[in-house]
Amino acid sequence: MSAKKKILIVDDSEMNRALLEDMLADDYDIVEAENGMEALAYLHEHELEICLMLLDIVMPVMDGFETLAMMNKNGIIKHIPVIMISAETAFTYIDRAYGLGAVDFISRPFDERTVRHRVDSNVILAEKQRELSTRLSAEIYEKEKDNRLMIQILSHIVEFRNGESGLHVLHVHAITEFILNALRKKTDAYDLSPKQITLICNASALHDVGKISIPSEILNKPGRLTPEEFDIMKSHTVEGAKMLDNIPVHGNEPLIKVAYEICRWHHERYDGRGYPDGLKGDEIPIAAQVVALADVYDALTSKRVYKPAFEPEKAVQMILNGECGTFNPLLLECLKEIADKLKQELTVVSAGNSADRDIQNTVAQTLKTSGAGVSNRTIRLLEYERTKNKILSALTREIIFEYSPSPEIITLSDWGADYLGMPVTITEPREKDFGKRVFKPKDFDKLTTALKNTSPDNPTVTEKFILDINGRKTVCKVLASAIWSDTEHSEYEGAIGKIVDINDETEEMKLLEERANLDFRTGLLNHEAAKEQISKLLVGGRNRQYALVFFDLDNFKQANDVHGHLFGDEVLEYVASTIKKNTRSSDIAARMGGDEFIIFMGYKGTVEPQIKRIFSSLTGEYKGFPIKISMGVACVDKSIQDYDTLFEMADKAAYSIKRSGKNSYRFYDDSLKDITTDRNS
Repeated sequence: MSAKKKILIVDDSEMNRALLEDMLADDYDIVEAENGMEALAYLHEHELEICLMLLDIVMPVMDGFETLAMMNKNGIIKHIPVIMISAETAFTYIDRAYGLGAVDFISRPFDERTVRHRVDSNVILAEKQRELSTRLSAEIYEKEKDNRLMIQILSHIVEFRNGESGLHVLHVHAITEFILNALRKKTDAYDLSPKQITLICNASALHDVGKISIPSEILNKPGRLTPEEFDIMKSHTVEGAKMLDNIPVHGNEPLIKVAYEICRWHHERYDGRGYPDGLKGDEIPIAAQVVALADVYDALTSKRVYKPAFEPEKAVQMILNGECGTFNPLLLECLKEIADKLKQELTVVSAGNSADRDIQNTVAQTLKTSGAGVSNRTIRLLEYERTKNKILSALTREIIFEYSPSPEIITLSDWGADYLGMPVTITEPREKDFGKRVFKPKDFDKLTTALKNTSPDNPTVTEKFILDINGRKTVCKVLASAIWSDTEHSEYEGAIGKIVDINDETEEMKLLEERANLDFRTGLLNHEAAKEQISKLLVGGRNRQYALVFFDLDNFKQANDVHGHLFGDEVLEYVASTIKKNTRSSDIAARMGGDEFIIFMGYKGTVEPQIKRIFSSLTGEYKGFPIKISMGVACVDKSIQDYDTLFEMADKAAYSIKRSGKNSYRFYDDSLKDITTDRNS
């Protein structure tokens, strides 16, 4: 049998806690807290174990509203559904609870059936949402990984065709990132948010894509180009921009726009003496300016068919002396500031991709000195993983680490070390900040134990922890692959892993979740999403007045048959737009499919004025096509327990209109009880 899910009950009354435990203990493990402060302390240690919280409002030390506010502040409210429990049933209390993120409200004295039903419903809903988030997270990661991979492949094709090793792409990416981060600290004159910096760095991989169009005899000519050949070579800027501009589907994507600027203008110069357009100063987009400087620096420090490699110090001096054209003075200041760090960074990138036997021997000697005694195969795999993870760390902002057990050492990626404010190499990590601040000691022990318990046949471990990342408690995934020797006994040698901040994905996942709930044609909710939201309100709002409106378009088939399906789609979009204009943000509007729509609304007193207004706004014509509707309305009363019953009532009311002449509306009453619609015939 699977382990029971755990519920946290927070109430200062032991009697109330005991009553709730009696109701729920058969199906759930119960944890108790006497006030909000005690509950938050427990969540700090066990957040991932709790599937739902029952929270009282009036408590000493920290009341329910204060607890909800703190859960919002530290992000816990996103992961744990909260049902408020209180004898206070005033609308101000209820509205405030919902406003702070509570998913439901149960009033005292407790009714066991109500408590069990609402707890079960919200636990199931939260579980479904977590499953959806997990799937979406995986899809986002795979999509982004594929996108980065395609950019790398395309750019590497260009580099290999150019007779180069492919390192130029990685170097330009790394140099661009260093310059942009330095520039961001120096001035706010440019839009250089972390997101924009990532975008520019990724787009930099396409800066020379236009070289695909250059004949290889010119591209790889070892001697000086003739004026005619140089003109052909210069055309790679325009050709690359044309390729990106002619992409039919994604031309408006930010990545394509930035890549276009870089492709076309990365050979422009600050004094206006560049090509192809002779732009001057900040007429040149900052992305193109930075990539231009990165491109020149790497060209100087790398061997080419037409020149040897210059030392980094020499290359910097040549650029500062104006021997390679004129650059933005601010960028030159940034280059001077990062020169030493840049030299070290590019050495690491190059070493990680080198097949030089001396490097492998050095790594082998280091590991053998530490007592690891690894094979050559392990060394090759280790170097491959280091190289791959180095690239991924720079592109994805994941904290890449390498774990060695004997002696115990953590080696962080450069980006990860900089982000955490720690050295790249951490000896005795469980005694240092890494094992005390980023991880808690017991969590670090848990991770290393999980790694060592893997096997050569199943070498990967995935764990979730609450980590302290830059002073922010956050739920992180730790993904790691153990490294094993290929000796007869397959000894554990260490691991390479990464730490992924799940909260960084929240906004994108939220957007995808919203899109998954929308009808693609109209932008309204789809029926399933609307049904889920309405069902939730029906359960939690028994004392509220609600009405469900169902309608379809009369004679809509003529729109498709006479004017074509494209026109029919326009009519549906027009109807949806009209619905949006005439409903409130608190109303729920959805397209069921075809020409059928529903609207769920709250009201006070009588709902008929709202119905009349909506009906009048929808009836009329669109581009000469008459729009008429058959509308049924069902109002919620105490006998209605579920959405399906309410919808059936509205459907019957609409069907009676359809049968008696169309283009009107009717409220459901008992005289329609025995009517049979097409839907249930």
